[in-house]
Amino acid sequence: MKIAVLSGKGGAGKTFAAVNLAAAAGKGVYIDCDVEEPNGRLFFKPEQLQSKPVQVCIPEFDPEKCTGCRKCVDFCRFNALVYLKNKPRVFPEVCHSCGGCALVCPEGAVFETARPVGVVEEGRYRGLSVITGVLNLGEASGVPVIQAALRTGFEKEGPVFIDCPPGSACSVMESVEKADYCLLVAEPTAFGLHNLEMVQELAELMKKPCGIVVNKMDAPYEPLEEFCRQKAIPVLARIPYSPETAELCALGKIAAEEDPEMKKLFTGLLQKIGGQMQ
Repeated sequence: MKIAVLSGKGGAGKTFAAVNLAAAAGKGVYIDCDVEEPNGRLFFKPEQLQSKPVQVCIPEFDPEKCTGCRKCVDFCRFNALVYLKNKPRVFPEVCHSCGGCALVCPEGAVFETARPVGVVEEGRYRGLSVITGVLNLGEASGVPVIQAALRTGFEKEGPVFIDCPPGSACSVMESVEKADYCLLVAEPTAFGLHNLEMVQELAELMKKPCGIVVNKMDAPYEPLEEFCRQKAIPVLARIPYSPETAELCALGKIAAEEDPEMKKLFTGLLQKIGGQMQ
């Protein structure tokens, strides 16, 4: 069972839901794919940490062999290569490391070098494996780090809880691709509904079954409830706004372990997700 937890915006409670679901399960794998700002480790505080670098291959060119035929430039669909002042140049920020430029070069003038883009941390918290992807500052794409974090996590046994990046861009699609179920976290506001619609559309396009958690709820927001009815998406939990829960989060504590009501809520949420997947 692989559960991806999504939200259309930061701050909706995605990490809160993912961390507490994993803690309520008590075993399995938590994978933090929010590689630009991974926060799950602040709650789990994993021990026995190991770290391994994530690298991508970037083309370089042998000026002695290059004849200026521009076949590599014509091949690159991402416009990562140009031929400027009688030499090829690469823009590593948009290079997808496909290796195609080396394949099409008739002179063998293209070779690849490794460039570090981040790390994957692996540690333990009680019965959980905690996998964290960390993107290096200034990198344009977190997809290679997300891929590495998922590979590491999928090698483990037990249920998998994927803490996705916020929004609905390529990094989110990468995080969701192999998930069995999507849990969408939304706030009961007009802005929250707008962002919920984005991630719901993504889950629908990727043909993923999904359910919704309404977080920080102090009163029903009827447009959101109506959206769920129209789309026939179950609202699996409504988490009330609570200063006490907010304080636990601010202190880096896991609500499901500190508050019996939160434990009951997230244990029940796990059971509902299991029922939806049957």
